[in-house]
Amino acid sequence: MRSTPSRRLRLGAVTLAAAAALASGTVAAASPAPQSGPAAGLGLLGPASAKAPLSPWLSAHWTTLSAVAPTTVLVHASDVATARQAATASGLVVRESFDKIGVVVAAGLPRQIDAVRSRAGVSYVEGNAPIDMFLSTSNTATRGSEARATLTGANGKALDGSGVSVAVIDSGVDPTHPFLQNADGTSAVVKNLKMVCDPLELLPCQPVDAGSLNTDLLAAGGHGMHVSGIVAGRDVTLSDGTKMHGAAPGASIVSLGTGAVLFIVGADSALNWVLENHAAPCGAGVPASTCPPIKVTSNSYGPTGGGEFDPSSATVKLQRELVKEGVVSVWANGNDGGDGSANLSNPPGQDPTGGIISVASYNDQDTGTRNGTVSDFSSRGRSGQFATYPDISAPGEGITSSCRIYLPICTTGGDPRNNGDYNTISGTSMATPHISGIVAQLFQANPNATPAQVEAAIKATAYKYADGAAYVSDPGGNGTTSFDKGHGLVDVVAAAAAVR
Repeated sequence: MRSTPSRRLRLGAVTLAAAAALASGTVAAASPAPQSGPAAGLGLLGPASAKAPLSPWLSAHWTTLSAVAPTTVLVHASDVATARQAATASGLVVRESFDKIGVVVAAGLPRQIDAVRSRAGVSYVEGNAPIDMFLSTSNTATRGSEARATLTGANGKALDGSGVSVAVIDSGVDPTHPFLQNADGTSAVVKNLKMVCDPLELLPCQPVDAGSLNTDLLAAGGHGMHVSGIVAGRDVTLSDGTKMHGAAPGASIVSLGTGAVLFIVGADSALNWVLENHAAPCGAGVPASTCPPIKVTSNSYGPTGGGEFDPSSATVKLQRELVKEGVVSVWANGNDGGDGSANLSNPPGQDPTGGIISVASYNDQDTGTRNGTVSDFSSRGRSGQFATYPDISAPGEGITSSCRIYLPICTTGGDPRNNGDYNTISGTSMATPHISGIVAQLFQANPNATPAQVEAAIKATAYKYADGAAYVSDPGGNGTTSFDKGHGLVDVVAAAAAVR
């Protein structure tokens, strides 16, 4: 497989602030630009110390919000009823709610957004920030193929992720792609949802069952198709004789297609759907043998340039609730490189909660070696600031997986095969689904494991490849770690033994 340059797909074709400014030609003037800290001066609704803080992104873009075109925000409160009441009383139009974490998505003018900050019970107001997707099958380096060949899960089957569904939140998928076809003609994609978000931001994002439709084609994407194959591609032999499979070739896929243009509300709506439906993703009447429970979400998107961890964000609240309900979240660490002097890691992946895993990209030199290099493009944390370090490395450079040559991302790959049905792409987006599939293998090994136990097993057994920054003692107690590659290269055989 041939390595190719890192690729990244911009989800937000235009930022919320820019879109609002283009629509109105004016900026907000109804109230002073509020600050997110307690020392912000007096506003129209009383002392700033009495107001709920704004998220950093919303605070930074406050002066560019339109005075006439509604802006979408996420209103956080002690419970969803309080959030809804506060938003409505402030003149905001509520379009969606995340009931389990006490958040409503609402739209309104700056003065209404400012007003909701002073309502009783409101704790945080978050902006609808734009996000990016972060742009192989290197299961020899991870020892994933070895685990499948030599180990069995608690269900008595080869350790291939069977009995576990992985929720892939991405641009979409083609359930009919040959890499995702079972031997009996059924698809590895057991649920194919298209998250339809109103471009005018007046209605909630709606999950629409797309059946066998190619939701990646509808999104003009390709990213999700490539990621899904890395998670759970079945055994195939390409026309040139190459044999390949995904990280967990027995796992099931629940695809939540958010499209190629996305803001954070759409991705959070997908996470919220998983939170509410993970136990029976195909419905209460469909047996787990046909449609297994979701045990892991795969998330290959985030803001360009990383950023500080925001524990008040809806994304973090959702993933923490998912952990409580037994679901692991896996995050691409980003494609911004770095040298350890700044934190360039994807914010939600910095969550210290056990069961939330951030992934750096590893280059196996197209040989399956376990002594390769950390990818130049892989985002680094800030040296000495341990919370910003990635958790683990997985192959993300020169990864061959399912594509369709007519999809934009699939045209960027450097090695199209089988008439363009497969291509080779690089990025932490490609490293992340390796770990998502491996998590499925570990839950198959021990269905009673907690998300924290799965993460601990992955970290404690990682292979210490030498390239890059030196390993130092992990204050969290999981051996040693580094700001560029985390605890090292994932080792599926060792992790499976540790999690049993």
